[in-house]
Amino acid sequence: MQFTMIKEMADNVKKNIQEVIIGKDETIDLLLVALISSGHVLLEDVPGTGKTLMAKSMAQSLSCSFKRIQFTPDLLPSDVTGIHFYNQKMGEFEFRSGPIFANIVLADEINRATPRTQSSLLECMEEKQTTIDGETHFLELPFMVIATQNPLESQGTFPLPEAQLDRFLLKVNLGYPSKEEGIAILKRFKERNPIDEIQPVAGRNLILEAQKLYSKVYVSDDMLRYIMDVVEMTRSHEHVELGVSPRGSQALLRAVQVYAVLQGREYVIPDDVKALAKPVLGHRMVLTQMKRVGENQADAVLEDILTKVPVPSEDFKNKGMTVK
Repeated sequence: MQFTMIKEMADNVKKNIQEVIIGKDETIDLLLVALISSGHVLLEDVPGTGKTLMAKSMAQSLSCSFKRIQFTPDLLPSDVTGIHFYNQKMGEFEFRSGPIFANIVLADEINRATPRTQSSLLECMEEKQTTIDGETHFLELPFMVIATQNPLESQGTFPLPEAQLDRFLLKVNLGYPSKEEGIAILKRFKERNPIDEIQPVAGRNLILEAQKLYSKVYVSDDMLRYIMDVVEMTRSHEHVELGVSPRGSQALLRAVQVYAVLQGREYVIPDDVKALAKPVLGHRMVLTQMKRVGENQADAVLEDILTKVPVPSEDFKNKGMTVK
C-alpha cells in the first residue's frame, strides 16, 4: 500500500460525507486524520449544528460496524461496556457485550452523562479494551469514538474531566453555516434525507493498512524541534496554568503525519503543524482563571504561541525516501 492509496481512500470518504454535510470540508479532514491515526474526536457546539449527522455520515461511509450511544444522566457504565448475566438454561454466567463493541462508536451528547459513566470510556479509548468483573475484553480494530457534546453553559451537562479530554486526539467546533450554506442545506433536505442513501466506500482492511503506514511519513529533526517548541511554550505561556503533556506532543506528531498524506505529501511541513495545533492542543491546556472568560480563548493563546515560535526554513522533503 502506498501513500497515494491512503489519500485516494480519504478523498472517497470525504466526497461521500459531502453528499450529506455542506461547507465543513476542514472538519471532515480532521475526522479522517483521527480515523487514520487511530484517534478519537470530540465534536462540540450548540444543538442542531449537525454534530450527530456528521458522525453518522462518517460511520456509514466505512464498511465497519457502527453503534450509537445516547448519553443521559441515568446511563450506567454497564450500559456502555456490557454485563455478565446468569443464563438459567445453561446454568452459568454469560457476557453480553455493550455498544462499545463496534468499530465506530457515536457517543452522542457525552457530557449529559454522569462522570462515572463518562469514565467508563477511558480504558476503551486508550487501551482498546475493557475490563468487566475482572475479565478483559479486547475491542475489534479499527476502533474510533466520535463523541458530541453541547457547550457547558447548557443546562443538565457535566464537564468532561481533563483525563478524558486528553484521550481525544482532536476537539472540533462545527459552528453555524453561512447564509448560502443554510439555503443549500434547506434545498438538500427539503424532500429527502441524503444520509439514507450513503453507501460504504472504504473497507476495514484498507483502514487498518493505512493506520500502519502513515507513521512512515518523513519528519525532519527540525520539524520535531518545531513541534516541541510549540508544546513547550504552552507550558510557559503567561495565560496557561497547565500546558500540553508528552501525550499531547505525540498526538500532534501523529496528526500532522496523516494530514501531510491527505495534502498529497510524504513529508511534514510547518503549515501542517499550524493547521492542527488548535484542534489537537487546545483542549489539552488549562488556562489561567483570568483567561478562561470568553469563547475560544485556547485558540487565541495558541495563535499567539504560533506567531512567537520561530518557524524552521529548510527543504523538508527527504528526496531519497520511497515507501510502498
